[in-house]
Amino acid sequence: MSKVKEILRFILYCLGIKRVPALSQIEQWKARGVKIGKNFDAYDSVIDYCFGPLVSIGDNVTISGTTILAHDGSTKKIMGYSKVAPVKIGNDVFVGYGSIILPRVTIGNKVIVGAGTVCSKDIPDNSVVVGGRTGYRILCTYDEYVERQRRRMEILPISNVCFKDKTERDWDDWMKQLEKNRSGFDL
Repeated sequence: MSKVKEILRFILYCLGIKRVPALSQIEQWKARGVKIGKNFDAYDSVIDYCFGPLVSIGDNVTISGTTILAHDGSTKKIMGYSKVAPVKIGNDVFVGYGSIILPRVTIGNKVIVGAGTVCSKDIPDNSVVVGGRTGYRILCTYDEYVERQRRRMEILPISNVCFKDKTERDWDDWMKQLEKNRSGFDL
């Protein structure tokens, strides 16, 4: 937590003001010890509550509906201890919706993890991976994927109106183009 926020909270507390400004999700994770790089986005995601200091996330990372675990509680009741291990996510990484990153996993730089992938082992740099409970498989390199998408942008429709700014007519027109071409690109 930043010093400014700590001081502000203390002043409000001393003044008897009960309503304290809420921390954003990212600020909460950082306050719990998660190391987070620059240009990080997270949507509807969970990062291990108790073992935040074991999680490090690089620059230019997006996680979407992702669960990141740095502990495995399967041994807690039996042995009195949980297994714990670090999780490291490199730079330039996208983790798709519903993915789970398990303890002791390192995700390299320039990686795309497909939706619903269970990451139970390290993922090398420059990879696009997908997979379920039995683990992931590498589809191609990150560089190959980006180049393929650039070529597709030359032939598929592109909407330059952000989804939140589209009117009903914009949506109708966009849907017609997507139905005709099966896919496209949006802001």
